Amino acid sequence: MAETSTARLPRLRWGIGVLLGVGILINYFDRVSLSVAAPQLEREFALSADHLGWLLSGFFWSYALLQIPVGLILDRYGVTAVNRASTFLWSLTCAATVFAGGFATVFAARVGLGIAEAPGFPASSKATGYWFPRGERALATAIFDAAAKFSNVIGVPMVALVVVNFGWRWGFGVTAILSFLYFLAFYIFYRDPSAHPKLTAVEREYIRAGGATPEGPAESGELAMLGYLLRRVKVWGLTVGFSAYGYSFYLFLTWLPDYLVKSMHMDILKSAGFTAIPWACATVADLVVGGWLIDRLIARGYDDTLVRKTVLIGGMVLGLAVLGAPFTTDPRWAVTWISIALSGLAAAAPVGWSIPSLIAPRGGTATIGGIMNFFNNLMGVVAPIVTGYIVAATDSFSAAFIAAGIVLVIGIAAYVFMLGRLDPIPEPGAL
Repeated sequence: MAETSTARLPRLRWGIGVLLGVGILINYFDRVSLSVAAPQLEREFALSADHLGWLLSGFFWSYALLQIPVGLILDRYGVTAVNRASTFLWSLTCAATVFAGGFATVFAARVGLGIAEAPGFPASSKATGYWFPRGERALATAIFDAAAKFSNVIGVPMVALVVVNFGWRWGFGVTAILSFLYFLAFYIFYRDPSAHPKLTAVEREYIRAGGATPEGPAESGELAMLGYLLRRVKVWGLTVGFSAYGYSFYLFLTWLPDYLVKSMHMDILKSAGFTAIPWACATVADLVVGGWLIDRLIARGYDDTLVRKTVLIGGMVLGLAVLGAPFTTDPRWAVTWISIALSGLAAAAPVGWSIPSLIAPRGGTATIGGIMNFFNNLMGVVAPIVTGYIVAATDSFSAAFIAAGIVLVIGIAAYVFMLGRLDPIPEPGAL
């Protein structure tokens, strides 16, 4: 009876979920465009591997540093206003890369893009908390998280075709156009539930009764909430574990095409095709395991925390398959090991992104997401640079992959010993 009733509900919330996913998809087109264009940039601007590592990290300097401030701003002003400004600015800064004249100007454009796109994931996590009951949160989160992986399946080949046929500047031009079109779509279609004219009373009550995150700022104020959350061990367990995931994710996001070109001796188009394979596997794992399967098991009565943490920790353990890549020179085996690693990490990722809305006190979801994503994206700074120096020093990616495995072990320990049950943190003053 409950299933029939749910099936007949309006499904505006899933339209919002898809809209958020498309935003992250295009957001990541902007990010991967530089890794695809890297071989042409290396030749045109005479860049060494360590210089390229700095260039690949440029986006993450500003993106990471703004995560906590953006979380506070989102919790104060809401998703609608902040994301409208963000999507407009990122289309402009992406376009600025088209006119870059060297290392410094490309780096500056990437820093600007990081500033503009900083609200992307915290805003999506916060909006998902507003729009979805707890029992649908895993799949709803997996939609926008899987978009980050799927961007490499279609974005890398798309940008590669443009770069090979028209040059690297047009690669950035195409992503800028797509970004502006998304700004228009978000401006027209997104509202928070309390302000959306097409949300019916029936669906609104279903979302609320299922444990949706209440709208509105924290009663204690954003800075007081930040200080309160930074003293919670649960928040640090989530943060350390998710940062370890981020190290491997950003290593592959920024260096995988170049790894296939240099270590497996492929051209740009062939490397783009091979790059798409592990990201396609990751997309499926993200949606099916990290999303659908979790919601299904919880709906059948399995313990919420046990289900989510099993996938979270199990996915990180599978990520250790990255250690197989240094021991093969066969591109098929290299891609197989990387596909296993990315699939495991992808299954864990939407669980990580669903946790802020599951454990946050009122008005704290984006702040927890900002803390988590700040340290996660510091790995977006560290991983490309460390990898660049390792490759420059050893002329090999082997030690870089081993370093990623060591970081994953630290993250697994944080999830096991620090995260605890996924219950809401008490309101400040309630302890």
